[in-house]
Amino acid sequence: MNLSAYPLEEIAAKVGTPFYFYDASILNAKLGELAALTDGPGLVCRYAVKANSSHKVLEAAKRHGMWIDAVSGNEVLRAKKAGFAMGHDPAVVMYTADVFRDNALQVVLENGVMPNVGSPGMIRELAEAGYQGPIALRINPGFGHGHVQACDTGGPSSKHGVWYEDHLDAKKLADDAGFPVVALHAHVGTGPQIREFDENMKKLVALFAHLLPQYPDAQSVNLGGGIPHPYKPAAEPYPLDEYRGILLDGVRQLTAAAERPVGIEIEPGRYPVAGMALLVARVKDIKATRTNEKGPGHEFIMVDAGFNDLIRPAMYGSYHKISIVGPNAGRAPEPFVVAGPLCESGDVFTRDDQELLQPRDLPRPEAGDLLVLHDAGAYGTSMSSNYVSLGRAAQVFWENGHASLVSRRETLDDITRMECDEPLG
Repeated sequence: MNLSAYPLEEIAAKVGTPFYFYDASILNAKLGELAALTDGPGLVCRYAVKANSSHKVLEAAKRHGMWIDAVSGNEVLRAKKAGFAMGHDPAVVMYTADVFRDNALQVVLENGVMPNVGSPGMIRELAEAGYQGPIALRINPGFGHGHVQACDTGGPSSKHGVWYEDHLDAKKLADDAGFPVVALHAHVGTGPQIREFDENMKKLVALFAHLLPQYPDAQSVNLGGGIPHPYKPAAEPYPLDEYRGILLDGVRQLTAAAERPVGIEIEPGRYPVAGMALLVARVKDIKATRTNEKGPGHEFIMVDAGFNDLIRPAMYGSYHKISIVGPNAGRAPEPFVVAGPLCESGDVFTRDDQELLQPRDLPRPEAGDLLVLHDAGAYGTSMSSNYVSLGRAAQVFWENGHASLVSRRETLDDITRMECDEPLG
């Protein structure tokens, strides 16, 4: 994102810092790429609401023909509010989980949404609740890897899905309940290397080709996905044209194995939204520690954004490019640690995946300058919190040269309005 193209300081003066800034042109370009990737019969792209649930994002996803993967009842309802069709013929909105929680089962029942079942117990709950309709079955294929271990979504350490050697036990439960299994699903993560993603997709196609003859009602398989996003400046972008070849070849293999038409669904995860957003913070101070027997000293840029706003670096050492905005942006780079205001040692934006400090070369700012964390559109606002009773940051949408506030900063009244003192008996 070209920071000089945006009036960030002017916006900060109006909405305060920190705030999220979304560029509609980048969002629409990425959604357009995904629409082209899955253009044609037998291919579907599902947007994962959990990546960014802003109504502006959901509306854009609908315009580009995306379907929806929701992981809570409220995400289903947000998709419904954005205009996505309910029902399971076709299953434009799919509910994926390993456990029913809160209103999820009720929402599935009331809206005819197809559940993507990740645990056998969910089949029993559906039957007991009187559900009538098809289901998808999520398989743990025994392999896969997220970009770090904490994001592992396939294999023995993953909680997701039914272990591939036990899938027929789950199928029997579905058969006994009268639930046709019309789709198979797996998600193995992007992996730390781009080509690992390619190989995992091919392995999934082969696995599903082996399983499909045992699922006569299956009309599609879902390869999950999470298409890699190049967070680091030197990272190469993922070649979507090559992925399209994998998908088209996969449709041919699956159709041949099943001896009937079988389509492929993908879930690109962070890909359409990661690069569209900035988290804009204000530099509050610069301070230093000194080298002693415990280790080297560091200079800390202290900002007003914390892991309550963007938790990914604290949770698993994710990398976000950092820029200084303003007259000091042209200074020679120096090594700095960038840290937030929270009373937690993990409130640092410059850590590696081993949770160690990893100073970043940045121009020396002054207190009052803006500091920007790039590529913050995926799992930024959606994973933010009210830790230490802080309100969630405002969200600003930039489209056709104009900024609009699409989510205001939370106040204490917003945070405390659910508190009560009601007798339960």
